[in-house]
Amino acid sequence: MYAVIRAGGKQYRVTPGDVIRVERQGNGDHGQVEFRDVLAVSGAEGQIAKPQSEARVVGEVVEQGRGDKILVFHYKRKKQYKKLRGHRQGFTAVRITEVAFDGQRFTAPEPPKKEAQPKKAAAPEPTAPEAEAEVRTEAKVAKGTAKKSAAKKPAAKKAAAKKK
Repeated sequence: MYAVIRAGGKQYRVTPGDVIRVERQGNGDHGQVEFRDVLAVSGAEGQIAKPQSEARVVGEVVEQGRGDKILVFHYKRKKQYKKLRGHRQGFTAVRITEVAFDGQRFTAPEPPKKEAQPKKAAAPEPTAPEAEAEVRTEAKVAKGTAKKSAAKKPAAKKAAAKKK
């Protein structure tokens, strides 16, 4: 079952369990938002009906925030006119929990609870033989770089070649 609702001047096709981003809404009662402007509802067996009676869509507020910045640039050629403005639209993320129509109620399953992951233990301090091995490998790396830099010779200058 799905419903088509209007919120913030836009239309959304929603089913129970969907998360939609609508323009900034109030928190409602205890984080619940109710959409009364239902434009269409799909019934059983693929029937779509325009709700004559009371139809409602209920959701819970998941998040509120602001979207990405968009740049609004006004420009008129040959008139030395340029204007640059930025805009960030506020949004409310709503998880649809229930669609009710004509005495039927369709609810979303409960989302899985996220468990807190235990923090990783700090790496143990290296013992004496391991520490010595690390020092030896670091010394080898330093030696190898010194050999490479000594092996390179600067290129002969063209001017010096012409004099000879």
